[in-house]
Amino acid sequence: MRLRSLLFVPGDRPERFDKAVASGADAVILDLEDSVSAQNKPQAREAVRDFVMRRAADAKLVVRINPLATPACDDDLMALADINAFAIMLPKAEGASSVRRLASRLSPAVPILPIATETPAAIFEIGSYRDVASHLCGLTWGAEDLPAAIGAAAAREADGRYTAPYELARSLVLFGAHAATVPAIETVYPDFRDLGGLATYAARARRDGFSGMMAIHPSQVEPINHAFTPDAAEIAWAEKVASAFAASPDSGVVQIDGRMLDLPHLKLAKRILEAGKRSDEG
Repeated sequence: MRLRSLLFVPGDRPERFDKAVASGADAVILDLEDSVSAQNKPQAREAVRDFVMRRAADAKLVVRINPLATPACDDDLMALADINAFAIMLPKAEGASSVRRLASRLSPAVPILPIATETPAAIFEIGSYRDVASHLCGLTWGAEDLPAAIGAAAAREADGRYTAPYELARSLVLFGAHAATVPAIETVYPDFRDLGGLATYAARARRDGFSGMMAIHPSQVEPINHAFTPDAAEIAWAEKVASAFAASPDSGVVQIDGRMLDLPHLKLAKRILEAGKRSDEG
C-alpha cells in the first residue's frame, strides 16, 4: 500500500475533488471537519458521499469525519453508511478504545487513520494502537489542536522547529505507528508557498522513519512524493546489501565497499526495496 502523499480538500468544495485526485497524490482526504463550517456540513456530506460513490473504484479516498463525541459525527456516519471509502480519518482520537468505537459503527468495515495527538489524553494512549492494528491503515498526528487544548502560545520556535512538547508528540506517533506495523504519516507543512522548506521538512520526515505526509495544497504533492520515493542510488545500495546477505545466508555481517554491515542494514535495505516496489506499482 503506497501512502506517500495524502492531500486534504474541503468537503464543501466539490469543484476541487477531481482536481485533487488528478494532483498525483496517493490519497485524497475529503474533509468534513475543520475546513467546513457548521452551516456547510450538510451539503459537504452530500457532496462527499456522491463523490465517493462515483470515484472510490479508481482513487484512494479518505473521509475525515468529525470527532466521535460530537453530534456531527453521528450525521457523518449516517451520510457515509454503505459507501466504500478507502479509509476514515478519525480526529481527536484517543487510542485503541476510540478506534474500536468507530470500527463498531462502520458498515462496511473500512480502515481507520487516527490523528493521534489532538488532545492531552491522547498522548498517553499512543502505545495502545498496536492493539487495534488490524483496523488501521496508518497513524498520523497534528500540531494545531493540541497547543490550543493546553493553552500553549505556539507549537514552533521562531525558526519553524517544533518546541519540545510537540517534538515529543511527533516522536511518540512515529514509534506508535511502527509498534503497530502501520505507516507513520507526517503532519502538514502549513506554508504551501514555501516549497523549499517543504522539501527539507519532508526529507527530515523520511529520514526519521515516516513513510508519507499530508498536504494542504496540490503544489505540495510532487515534492512530498519525491521525498518519500527511493532514488536510483538508494535502490542500488539496497540491492547490493540484499544480494550480499543472500550470498552469505549464515552470516550476520557482510562487507560492502569497505564497510561492515549487519542485520539492521539488511532490514533497512528491505524497507527501501519495498518502498521502491510500491512506487513502481503506482
